[in-house]
Amino acid sequence: MTTYKKTFIFALLALGLGACKKDLQVTNRNPNEAETAQPDYLLANALKSAGDTYYSTGTTMDASLLFVQHWSKIQYTDADRYIFTNGSFEAGWRSFYTQSLADLNVLAQLGTQQNNPNYRAVAQTLRSWVFLLLTDAYGNIPYTDALDINKLTPKYDDQRSVYLGLLAELKTALATYNASGPAIQGDPVFSGNLARWRRFTNALRLRVAMRIADREPELARQAVSEVLADPAGLPASETETARLPYFSSPNQNPIARIFETRDDYRISKTTVDKLKALNDPRLGIYANRTATATPEVYVGIPNGLTTGDAANLGFARTSKPGDFFTKANAPAIILSWSESLFDRAEAAARGYSTENAADLYRQGISASLQSYGIDAAAISTYLAQPAVQYEAGNFRKSIGEQKWLSLFGQGLEAYAEWRRLDYPQLAPAVAGVLDGKIPLRFIYPGTEQALNKTSYTDAVRRQGPDALTTRLWFDVN
Repeated sequence: MTTYKKTFIFALLALGLGACKKDLQVTNRNPNEAETAQPDYLLANALKSAGDTYYSTGTTMDASLLFVQHWSKIQYTDADRYIFTNGSFEAGWRSFYTQSLADLNVLAQLGTQQNNPNYRAVAQTLRSWVFLLLTDAYGNIPYTDALDINKLTPKYDDQRSVYLGLLAELKTALATYNASGPAIQGDPVFSGNLARWRRFTNALRLRVAMRIADREPELARQAVSEVLADPAGLPASETETARLPYFSSPNQNPIARIFETRDDYRISKTTVDKLKALNDPRLGIYANRTATATPEVYVGIPNGLTTGDAANLGFARTSKPGDFFTKANAPAIILSWSESLFDRAEAAARGYSTENAADLYRQGISASLQSYGIDAAAISTYLAQPAVQYEAGNFRKSIGEQKWLSLFGQGLEAYAEWRRLDYPQLAPAVAGVLDGKIPLRFIYPGTEQALNKTSYTDAVRRQGPDALTTRLWFDVN
């Protein structure tokens, strides 16, 4: 074969392959999917994936809600006894990084490319929220290197660096919001209301400031001062609670989806006992009546029973968590008005502001009760009880116990606050396997050990053993 013929044949093959490639590119296009990412879709999807992960089995129902003894289990009680594997906390880690944070990073880039600073600010605010959830649960985490395509084995930042980084990111986000700039779409939380986004950002910054208060009081004081001085302010009513709405199937609350086929969760006896001791009007909201009439009406299960002992208490003679939290359209609470008031109360108690701690404490309780439709007369009666009065000499106890009650159902946040404030004082699981201790963190996913071993090993060396009982940096006592 002559050189000319060979060249001609190769040219035909190349043209044919090129044509095939172009044909395949056309064939493989999805006519129902945008080829360019749209910011409104990214925002909605990031919020939905984060909300679903927050309220998932792995992070909440079989973990944080049990650790803080809001819920307990009547079947399959291993999680309630602190029996986990290195795959138990895999799903939450993976989803937060590969779905929520990945979408938010692209959203921030699109905000810059499309000259819309408000998408960039919202993305930065929500990024900070998701990273906060991760570090609160695991401790040292990939942060500065996270989702960098050039860093396939990202290093772990120590928890102090993460918290300080989040304070800085949120401050930048506040300065980036532009009321005169383009609107944002795809926002199921505040419907594009930038004033509410700014107040939420301030409230989130206040939350982070309280996280570091025991370790870095002066930095916390500075952040509180900046938040209180910011013209945007903080949430001022229940309408400004940051909540992700859910609807009917297939877009129902993930807890509702679990309850459609499972019956292994009950309200914790610890919570029921506390509510009864305080004559708390939230008892009938937090718990359902027993299916079979019982003298107590509401019956909780002690945390950490063996499966046999738990089942012996009777499925029909124990209380499920209230319908308010298990219905299809129960919202995912990101940060409530009540929480913001409690944070302000604590900041005042620590001397970070001149606000009245006792008054803000009462406002925080009232906001929680109001959110469940409890009337003013019942709220006044509740606040008048000696056991509910604010103790200036022990703000941790007063704020810690009432905040724990107000955060019912918000497992990850309640878990972080219980570890930080050390109230209420909880007894370990009855048949727990941690030598009389309650978990203080989530263990890292096994995939990190396999795929990011050097960074994982360094994180463990600096933080302490990759164990449920290792105390995190923010958790001082």
